[in-house]
Amino acid sequence: MDDPSVALPGGTDPAERTRVLRRAHTAFTRDGRVEAPVRAVIANSWRRCARARVSPECTPRVELAEAELRSYRAQHPLARVMPVFRDLVGAFAAHGAHLLAVCDARGSLLWVEGESATLRRAEGLGFVPGARWAETAMGTNAPGTAVAVGEPVQVFGAEHFSRRVHPWTCAAAPVRDPRTGRLLGAVDITGGDGLAHPHSLAFVQAVARAAEAQLALLDPLPPPAGDTLGALGRDEALLVGGGAGIRLGRRHSEIMALLAHHPAGLSGEELAIALYEDESVSPVTLRAEMSRLRGLLGDRAPLSRPYRTAAPLEADFTVVTRHLAAGAVSAALHHYAGPLLPGSTAPGIVRLRRRIEDQARAAVIARADAGLLTDWVCTAWGADDAAVWRALAAALPPEDRPAALARVRDLDEELGADPALVRQEPTPAPPPRPRSTPSPSSTPSPGPRRATYPQPARS
Repeated sequence: MDDPSVALPGGTDPAERTRVLRRAHTAFTRDGRVEAPVRAVIANSWRRCARARVSPECTPRVELAEAELRSYRAQHPLARVMPVFRDLVGAFAAHGAHLLAVCDARGSLLWVEGESATLRRAEGLGFVPGARWAETAMGTNAPGTAVAVGEPVQVFGAEHFSRRVHPWTCAAAPVRDPRTGRLLGAVDITGGDGLAHPHSLAFVQAVARAAEAQLALLDPLPPPAGDTLGALGRDEALLVGGGAGIRLGRRHSEIMALLAHHPAGLSGEELAIALYEDESVSPVTLRAEMSRLRGLLGDRAPLSRPYRTAAPLEADFTVVTRHLAAGAVSAALHHYAGPLLPGSTAPGIVRLRRRIEDQARAAVIARADAGLLTDWVCTAWGADDAAVWRALAAALPPEDRPAALARVRDLDEELGADPALVRQEPTPAPPPRPRSTPSPSSTPSPGPRRATYPQPARS
């Protein structure tokens, strides 16, 4: 049986496979129909591209100018293992007319290196440092799909969603932080049909593992002063510290998130008001909950009078708000895994959740960057966000605008908007000033506001 991870099974004629795949690509882009021999990993990627309204005629955009790219690369964790990538892949790429490419977790190319003639061909394609090659920007491609699914991927010829990329073949593997498991980006080899060999996929996987091993051996980054709390996009927070993680129940998740947000502490009355919808809840109920939390966490449990964390607690949502305050919208979205404790109805959590989402949403709209806007509407919490879809339509070039406008009309009709406004085409946004943060006085209203993720039923 053929290995589904391999793009070109042994004995397959590359020219014949190319012909069949091009016919299957046409069938999908025209009718939405997947035909054999399209592999499941490619079919799933094509479907994601269709949902993201990616055009098969798409072209890449350079989002990081030279000065910004230089600064960003210098600070990126993968800069520390570029010598490993160059040692293992550089000679192979140069002698085989292939390219070594490294992207970040958003699919933005940071380094593209290799033989000069191949580099010139890639430049004509837009496969250059600073360009965005995420699935949501350029469709199915090895580096973009590898960071989208978190798995090694090999893409042969017409398996690419963009027709411009059909002459190329690539293999990529994700690279993760060995301490936290966080996705850092991907390493990719791009070139001709010869890369469809199963050995190239195994090779790029081995390169990624070598890079992770090197990261583990390097001097560790300064450890956080206390525990860390992951509460975005999940109903049960994860408290990590001392080399171990503890999954908290819903109420305990709410308590720890509120205390992380109020490092100076909260009185029993303040914490109870933030936790319970029913204001008549007895103080005994809160004390019992805190007692159970102490039994779970031991010496890491919150202190009392006032209630506060036993040590500094870094929460993922505070990282997001810190980036937003600095105007680093891309970095903020990288850490924004979804709404804060989305199933919680605790008043304090609901207020904080809405505030964070509103800040992130307003920053994305104000930045008017098609890549960031596309990332937002392709999430579970942003798929029905009419204001962001409208901003995306305005940010796209005219030829790419119809699908986004159609989605705007559908959502506006669901909201009961004025039909005249529904038919009105948005005005393209002016180029934004880099690294700016919208102020309450200068940011235009994004239109009718509604939650962009499923809301828990109120008890």
